[in-house]
Amino acid sequence: MENIIDDAIKFAEDFFKNDFSGHDFYHTLRVYNLAKYILTFEKGDNELVLLSALLHDVDDYKLVGKQEEKFINAKTFLRSKNYDEERIEKICHIISQVSFKGKDTVTPDTLEGMVVQDADRLDAIGAIGIGRTFAYSGNHNTPMHIPGAKFNFDMNATEYYNTTRTTINHFYEKLLKLKDMMNTNTAKKMAEHRHKYMEDFLTEFYAEWDGKL
Repeated sequence: MENIIDDAIKFAEDFFKNDFSGHDFYHTLRVYNLAKYILTFEKGDNELVLLSALLHDVDDYKLVGKQEEKFINAKTFLRSKNYDEERIEKICHIISQVSFKGKDTVTPDTLEGMVVQDADRLDAIGAIGIGRTFAYSGNHNTPMHIPGAKFNFDMNATEYYNTTRTTINHFYEKLLKLKDMMNTNTAKKMAEHRHKYMEDFLTEFYAEWDGKL
């Protein structure tokens, strides 16, 4: 297992070397390390989880756009290592259930999928999540804050991917929801502190925005 994991790490590092949107290689590496940590408590198929964590963004619509064949980048890498086709399909299935898609978000139907989804969500909140949110917004020319901008809490997947929102709106429309959407007990405990950190940040942000501090 070690060889293919090491190769997947190198593949991800090369794949994301020019990404500055918050979905860079270090995001992938953090998700991998979070998944590995969660696995020490939640168990599951280690290899499926770790490979899915390392490959979870290489076919993400936000990064690569529409593809003629789904998960082509993950499949091409795994097939280049002569990886078992049945397990490739399992990895692609896990990856397909990771992303937040508004009200079309799914709860993974495997423990392995839950672990990877939790790891990805943990990296979307807390101090790292705040930094990534502003990095993504700047990369996509999104305004930081517009006072009075309405929140949309009921977007489907198409609306979520195609609606331009402010950076601050994104906290309410996604990030602050994630604590209560964690699957595993380990992730639920880890999310508590990160969620509180975001709430404190927003309190400070509004006070400074209004010139009260």
